[in-house]
Amino acid sequence: MPPSLGAWFERDGRWLERLLSRNLRLPSAEVEDIAQDTWLRIARMAPDEVTHPRAFLSRIALNLFRDRRRREKLRQEKSHLLAANDITPLGPDRLQEQEADQLLEQIIVDLPQNLRDVFLLSRFRRMTNHDIAEHLGISVKTVEWRMSKAMEHCMTKLRG
Repeated sequence: MPPSLGAWFERDGRWLERLLSRNLRLPSAEVEDIAQDTWLRIARMAPDEVTHPRAFLSRIALNLFRDRRRREKLRQEKSHLLAANDITPLGPDRLQEQEADQLLEQIIVDLPQNLRDVFLLSRFRRMTNHDIAEHLGISVKTVEWRMSKAMEHCMTKLRG
């Protein structure tokens, strides 16, 4: 059980970086980024409740690594889709894309909490309705209803 976040970092900070470098074979800059993100995530938690600190650290770091890879893959797919349709997101178009991303992010943030939870788990965690229902302790029908309401809300806001 770590006595404090600072002591935990002193004890296991280098260990985490070596683990990421050795097991994932990442460039040092990416190792440092993931390690830093891991500690930032832990700083928002109650680290004194952790019973297996190194296992906890490695799990968070691995999840962050996987999230990065998923986002990278989505960006590549988006780029390929844009290229296949002869769309180049440069200059003013790129600015419009960023504005659209910000608008969509704000629309999602503005969703009521119960709708937002279902929407985010479905669209960004790619969970099935059944998995979402189990995760939130609600019925699949409720998940379906909330998802339809979230989509309806988003579409209404996007239309103006």
